[in-house]
Amino acid sequence: MFTAKVKALLGTELPIIQAPMAGVQDANLAIAVSKAGGLGSIPCGMLGIEAIVSDIIKVKAATTEPYNLNFFCHQMPDYNQAQHDVWQNTLAKYFIELGISCENGPNSANRMPFNHDIADAIEAFKPEFISFHFGLPEQKLFDRIKSWGTKVVSSATTLEEALWLEAKGVDAIIAQGIEAGGHRGMFLTDDITTQVGSMALISQIVKKVDIPIIAAGGIADAQGVKASLLMGAGAVQIGTAYLLCDEANTSALHRLALKSEKASHTALTNLFSGKPARGIVNRIMNELGCMSALAPSFPHAAIEITQLRQYAEKQGLDGFSPLWSGQNTSGCLDISAKEMTKLLVSQLE
Repeated sequence: MFTAKVKALLGTELPIIQAPMAGVQDANLAIAVSKAGGLGSIPCGMLGIEAIVSDIIKVKAATTEPYNLNFFCHQMPDYNQAQHDVWQNTLAKYFIELGISCENGPNSANRMPFNHDIADAIEAFKPEFISFHFGLPEQKLFDRIKSWGTKVVSSATTLEEALWLEAKGVDAIIAQGIEAGGHRGMFLTDDITTQVGSMALISQIVKKVDIPIIAAGGIADAQGVKASLLMGAGAVQIGTAYLLCDEANTSALHRLALKSEKASHTALTNLFSGKPARGIVNRIMNELGCMSALAPSFPHAAIEITQLRQYAEKQGLDGFSPLWSGQNTSGCLDISAKEMTKLLVSQLE
């Protein structure tokens, strides 16, 4: 169960990490979870440096409990106009239907990898905990973070990724099963056939690594939390179950989808960003196919889709929106994040 080693790692009363969910939360959700005894997370991958610092200050003003900062650490590709010409042509019928023009935006991608400028801005805070998605930053950055006394974890979606992360010196590994909502953390391969469910992934990793494992993916209630810990995970990271909580910024359209029958059908798609991510299947996924070889590289694929999304959402349409969700929405409730956190651990001794 929640061992002294893992408790010291997280610095929390409970073995619960609130998954960082860019676009549907801010510091308020992180604060609520941390105050409830879990580890609240701030998703920094889509935030500018000023916004990151502002959220840290807000958290520290509200609680002395630990918090997690989450960053992407992908390689940022050059903007490829030829790719976007093809993609814009693919989406042209939707722009025509909505009566809007598609604008080129080579400098508008808003998912930036962790870098020294960000490190400069957060170093004074010496955050207790940082998690990464898509591997790890370069060695100099990794060593710099560790010199602060910060605990570092990252997502693994395969046993190979877990072994790679352990060899690099992370303090724990987030085992992200294929059931998880949002972006896959895969970084050693682009082949989605390598992705497995949480139970299989936890079982494989626990047998091969000597550092704590944090289970993630498809865990939405107290039974799932207990089962994950019994399988050998030291803690559990949960996102989807928090999407309907009072402190989440989940949009009205997204909330409606999560409560509907549509939520039972999710899929991995690269249409919204260029990397595989799990969300509720909607119009654009049905019509273009969930995975498209035509989508520009991450994160530039979001440039055109975001324009369609913003206009359509004003009309009350979710057909172009990334309705991120895990496969298991059964635990989603309209309650406070404090209540949710306590509910998730209600079957633990």
